[in-house]
Amino acid sequence: MLTAEYLLQMKDVSKDYSGNRVLKGVNINIKAGEIHGLVGENGAGKSTLMNILFGMPVIHSTGGYEGDILIDGEVANPKSPKESMELGIGMVHQEFMLIPGFSITENIKLNREITKDNLFSRILGPKMKTLDFKKMGQDSREALDKLGMSIDEWLPVAGLPVGYMQFVEIAREIDKDNLKLLVFDEPTAVLAESEADRFLKIVRKLADMGIAILFISHRLDEIIEITDNITVLRDGEVVSNLITKDADVHKIAELMVGRKIESTNMDKIFKEETEDEDYILNIKDLYVDMPGEVVKGLNLKVRRGEILGIGGLGGQGKIGVANGIMGLYPTKGEILKNSESLPLNQPKKSLDLGVAFVTEDRRGVGLLLDDSIEHNIAISALQIKEKFIKKTAAIRMMDEKMVREHALDMIKELDIRCTGPKQLTRRLSGGNQQKVCIARALTLDPDIILVSEPTRGIDIGAKKIVLDLLVKLNKELGMTVIITSSELAELRSISDRIAIIFEGKLEGILAPNASDVDFGLMMAGEYGKEGVS
Repeated sequence: MLTAEYLLQMKDVSKDYSGNRVLKGVNINIKAGEIHGLVGENGAGKSTLMNILFGMPVIHSTGGYEGDILIDGEVANPKSPKESMELGIGMVHQEFMLIPGFSITENIKLNREITKDNLFSRILGPKMKTLDFKKMGQDSREALDKLGMSIDEWLPVAGLPVGYMQFVEIAREIDKDNLKLLVFDEPTAVLAESEADRFLKIVRKLADMGIAILFISHRLDEIIEITDNITVLRDGEVVSNLITKDADVHKIAELMVGRKIESTNMDKIFKEETEDEDYILNIKDLYVDMPGEVVKGLNLKVRRGEILGIGGLGGQGKIGVANGIMGLYPTKGEILKNSESLPLNQPKKSLDLGVAFVTEDRRGVGLLLDDSIEHNIAISALQIKEKFIKKTAAIRMMDEKMVREHALDMIKELDIRCTGPKQLTRRLSGGNQQKVCIARALTLDPDIILVSEPTRGIDIGAKKIVLDLLVKLNKELGMTVIITSSELAELRSISDRIAIIFEGKLEGILAPNASDVDFGLMMAGEYGKEGVS
């Protein structure tokens, strides 16, 4: 029976992407004035769920979804962000949606500008009305005052501290007349501790005004502090609905990451690091300025011949590690390979010295999509190592026969499913595209291979094939593999050790068979804290 007891009901919401079911019958109920926490590991389905709630085009251009969204007991099912906003749903995104060149007031009133009559509009019609800057400024001032912000409403947004930008985003939402539900996506990720404390007080104030809050955060202590109820998502399903006062950080952490691990390495003996071990890579005080994945003084040692997993929640810096080692973003610190310095900020030098990289952005920068498989496999070795070059007295040119023979060997060795070496990589499945990326890296004859998000965007069957391939490279060729992944389960399935990155630093290293609680606490930056270790 439908009831208006809840302001928002998401009933049996399911979503498929290309046959991959990313949401499976999700149910969430939120009352007016309630602060409702939504937690889950990367890939749990939180973003997809919010895209559905906010009517984002990516949902409807990929076949829509199953289930219903109810507002005040009435089926709503918004088909666009405009419809969502008309229903009273607002969202403060993790990435700011502000226009730097506009003032605070212009950003707050964007697409809801107030106009007034003038001589021309009275004669020529409403299209000639002018902006009522005075009234817009008054509305903005009122919204800012509700948030306790004394900042001038006509200051330009460009140059504001990030904390102020966050509050401008909130002011824009509460300026809307019909706001009923406000979604916060990782709202404190960019805030300093003092700003975060102030922000949480404002969230409570908004709830006291009767606005329902859906609060998404990886910071479990924050979730415990601010929310009334918590929904835990895992692998696209709701695994628990908790009353916050009955929950604790341990419990939430275990629910977030707990799952059956299919692995062959659960019986490995975990060894603590010692000084006299054979480390192929020694990273000291590494800083990497990669937008969204900044590394802030990382120290990490990699054993020769191991598979080292690098994990952590989104935006904590895990992706920046491999990109920094390869010099793809501004980097400082020290990296020793075989006890000798690896030049920083020089990708070609890293490749020359036996470090290969498979990027997380397979389709964006990892592949030449409109070129053949054979050219994709050969291109880096051709440029960096000058392999496959036919030299004559007068000219140097690519040896097409050598490239073809090598590509055929790689296709056979890695079981790349294709029509032949001349097939365009664009025509391959995601899993086979990833194999081409790995083949290109192997063609450089590395002794270390860095692989970032190797199974992103590929189906579950292909995931296992790619992971098995990395294990094969490690076991049969003795290659040191460093795998970075947002999916903890896949790290646990093949790694010898797993390094967890939090706020740009090494939070700790765990065995793959460590407890779900330890992994959850470490990923939330709570591991080893008094009372939670």
